[in-house]
Amino acid sequence: MTSGRGVAGGRMRQGNDPFSREFQMQHRLLTLSALAVALSMSASPAFAQATAAKVPAPVAAFPAADPAAEARANYIRSHYDKREVQVPMRDGVKLFTVVYTPKDASPTHRYPILMQRTPYSSGPYGTDAFKKSLGQTADYEKDGFIFVFQDVRGKYMSEGEYVNMRPVGGKVDETTDTWDTVDWMVKNLPGNSGKVGQWGISYPGFYTAIGAINSHPALVAVSPQAPIANWFLGDDMHRNGAFVLNMAYGFFNGMGFGYPRPQPTGDSPKGMDFGTNDGYGYYLGLGGLGNAPRQFRQPISFWDDLVAHPDYDSFWQARDLPPHMKNVHAAVLYVSGWYDTEDFYGPLHLYKATEAQNPGIHNSIIIGPWTHGGWLRGKGDRVGDARFGADTALQYQPVEYAFFKHWLKGGPDPDLPEAWAFETGSNQWKRFDAWPPKNLQPRTLYFQPNGGLAFDAKPTLASSFGEYVSDPAKPVPYTTEIMTRWSRDYIAADQRFAASRPDVLVYETTPLDHDVTLGGPIKVKLWVSTSGTDSDFIVKLIDVNPDKMADETEDGKRINRGGQQTMVRAEPMRARFRESFSHPKPFVPNQPTAVNYAMNDVLHTFKAGHRIMVQVQSTWFPFIDRNPQKYVDNIYLAKDSDFIKATQRVYQDAAHPTSIEVGVLPE
Repeated sequence: MTSGRGVAGGRMRQGNDPFSREFQMQHRLLTLSALAVALSMSASPAFAQATAAKVPAPVAAFPAADPAAEARANYIRSHYDKREVQVPMRDGVKLFTVVYTPKDASPTHRYPILMQRTPYSSGPYGTDAFKKSLGQTADYEKDGFIFVFQDVRGKYMSEGEYVNMRPVGGKVDETTDTWDTVDWMVKNLPGNSGKVGQWGISYPGFYTAIGAINSHPALVAVSPQAPIANWFLGDDMHRNGAFVLNMAYGFFNGMGFGYPRPQPTGDSPKGMDFGTNDGYGYYLGLGGLGNAPRQFRQPISFWDDLVAHPDYDSFWQARDLPPHMKNVHAAVLYVSGWYDTEDFYGPLHLYKATEAQNPGIHNSIIIGPWTHGGWLRGKGDRVGDARFGADTALQYQPVEYAFFKHWLKGGPDPDLPEAWAFETGSNQWKRFDAWPPKNLQPRTLYFQPNGGLAFDAKPTLASSFGEYVSDPAKPVPYTTEIMTRWSRDYIAADQRFAASRPDVLVYETTPLDHDVTLGGPIKVKLWVSTSGTDSDFIVKLIDVNPDKMADETEDGKRINRGGQQTMVRAEPMRARFRESFSHPKPFVPNQPTAVNYAMNDVLHTFKAGHRIMVQVQSTWFPFIDRNPQKYVDNIYLAKDSDFIKATQRVYQDAAHPTSIEVGVLPE
């Protein structure tokens, strides 16, 4: 028997809304020249190979935020009229709707409608209080649309009861509310052209996707951006059944989204003061999840739902949106970011479902090197410790604008491919006629004794494993940042802080002798055991720079990225769900057990001279809640006394070949 203990805690070598409210902030104004650059990229072969170095970034017309915001706000006030209306739904409930109409709209000068339905407020409220931005960029406002914002059922100024991720079906749901709203708008808003588009990021992205189901004939173009698809399997609140503690707690309690709203109101919910900036310490002090409600100022009904449904039962299955993406008649543009820590599962699975269940429609996806909503916030030139060499968000924005202008106003066809994706590592945009790409070559990275990692080389030893002790009292932090909210930069951060810990296993290849580009989903095939009866396993795919690199100057500082371990993708698995998300199962202590699961897609080039690294650990705190490591029926009710240390083993031998299955793009 050979033990892999030596790879824990060091590198051994073989021979990286806040939901929608944040996105109402000032966006950079794109010039017409920037639009021309983006359209030419999409309409020519150069679109496929545009690298950061070769493609000039679009230039913002107003580089300073305050003057730009003031100019944009003044333009809106001088060119648009505002009205507030109550739109009746088929069951009599009225939804509060805000309409901004170009002043020159008339029966002979009509404009299409661009709508957003949101749980985050359609305000500011009052006919004299104007938004500072209406469209995704100022180009939309200057071109002219009828902009509509609606508080969804049960939120802010709308009537009715709010239901999180309201399931499709029944007398009324979000599909019928969208249909009724569109029908009312085209019949009642003066100066409209009879064409409607819808868009939104995060939860508004969910309302955009669900609104396309059984879509109204007038709804001709939709762009669900970072839409939620499933809150148990992969978006926001859970990842493969593992509870996303700081996001769920921070959203429903910290931001106050989960507190009831008995009557329509224009007031935002009151958040909470954590009393510290140290989220790691705060959540560790919270103890087991059963203690959380003691911190709530009043009961949170959706938290009670979480506790009542710890497994993937009918409650969660009814909220699985992809199977319902049928009878979509609008043109669809999904948008997401490789580094979206909130909702990356959603756009991937909704795009695939829309493609499979609606033959013949326009359906495409854009994936850039962005965090949640980063394509409309900031320049898109960096995330964490990753750098992309170009202002990718400013390259994207004219393309989205061209999509809506084409479908709503008859503008030029932007010639979008099925998938337009930014290849990280090589830092270039790529065109694909399918996603995942059709020409991926299946390869397997096998874990090797003594911390090795190698393509297509099964281990041959009769017995070998890596081992570490997982202690819930000292969990591995997911970030070095000091914050109570969830980080966005951690997802592309240097992982050397984790590799140095004794409760993290490290496996890596020798330096690559040629570029290797991975694309599509990643399948994790673990062989593990635990001395406890339950466990989580977190697998991280990492790009390791050469040890010796030249200094760089960035933001006036000299830095050296030699040896940097940049995270490319990471996903947790609550291993009690290894056989079924609906029927959890305890471990037999110390018995080698298969734990297989999928990680979200990638498109990343590991450059020659770099190494491919994989780290394995059992805590990732406080992003993921701590597993007690003693099986309890309901982790949300776990007592502090249920938490135990456990010895974890990851096997790398002939009978138990731990591996990661990947798709490699041919050179």
